[in-house]
Amino acid sequence: MFSPEEKNRYARHFSLPGFGVASQEKLKQARVLVVGAGALGSPVLLYLGAAGIGHIGIIDGDTVEASNLHRQILYTTQDIGQSKARIAAQKLQEANPYIEIAVFETFISRDNAFKIAESYDIIVDGTDNFPTRYLINDLCVLTGKVNVHASILQFSGQLSVFHAPLPDGLRGPNYRDLYPNPPHPDEVVSCADGGVIGALPGILGSMQAMEVIKLVTGIGNPLIGQLWMYNTLLNTAQMINFEHDKNNPLTGSQPTIDTLIDYDFFCGIKTKTMKTVNVQELKELLDNQADIQLIDVREPFENEICTLNGLLIPMNEVPSRVEEIAKDKQVIIHCRSGKRSGNIVEFLEQQYGYENLYNLTGGILAWAAEIDPEMEQY
Repeated sequence: MFSPEEKNRYARHFSLPGFGVASQEKLKQARVLVVGAGALGSPVLLYLGAAGIGHIGIIDGDTVEASNLHRQILYTTQDIGQSKARIAAQKLQEANPYIEIAVFETFISRDNAFKIAESYDIIVDGTDNFPTRYLINDLCVLTGKVNVHASILQFSGQLSVFHAPLPDGLRGPNYRDLYPNPPHPDEVVSCADGGVIGALPGILGSMQAMEVIKLVTGIGNPLIGQLWMYNTLLNTAQMINFEHDKNNPLTGSQPTIDTLIDYDFFCGIKTKTMKTVNVQELKELLDNQADIQLIDVREPFENEICTLNGLLIPMNEVPSRVEEIAKDKQVIIHCRSGKRSGNIVEFLEQQYGYENLYNLTGGILAWAAEIDPEMEQY
């Protein structure tokens, strides 16, 4: 039930057609964890707190910096140097004393994620890096929670709802159905390097808050199996529909991930010395008919253009086809340039304990340049 003060506070919600007291009570009982109290987290937290979400968790191990202030609207100049999570909680509590807030002054990791998330039903992803996005996705899938995701960069952003319950009792697609593999670190432009227009996270973060409200109360149609993309400069929006991927290592036909993994390794950020062969060494092995396994992790269209006649296992299929990769002989993995194959070598070593893998330095480009100049390339 609501106190007279709460009834006055939420009066405009009570008068909404199809919303009313029943929906407000659902908001009061809801438990939502917001990961990241920065650019996206600021509007998410402000609107969830104001809406009356009864139990909000805030996890962020960062402190306020001057460069945050053009877009992280929870903070002021006086907050510089202080904990984002703690300052955010204070301001939400001041704005709405009728909600409960838990503060986690740390960064989410595979070591603390299960414990922190256990008492929440919806997790809002307000992070800005791929390892944490995959971690949050996998956490939600493994624990049966909903992931309300957004990302922003420069003048554009995107929004979706992952692993949400469907009317038939099943769950909607998740982040890995949309993005099976992360981009190579060399291809990623961060907000620090590429910048972000200050108003953009206000738009996307507010929409994340609205998706949470829809999910909690059952009103409207959440963005399940849909990716909404917005360009601020052109003022254009685009909707892309996506479905379950049968090769998804979490929810596909042959799942291979049943716990949180090392996401820095998976995303190619944390590297270690790996075994390699160059194209001259590979040619000698092939000429001598050595007992090796050669695996091509490029896409089928790349293999059709030029091939070394290895076993084709596209990168996104590797987790579901691990049993095809030998452990009793030298396995040489190649791609176009050596980047994707290097990521796969690290992934297989980290997650499946392989010790017999070699990355082909320079990939098929090096083969064409040094061994077969007449090889057709793309």
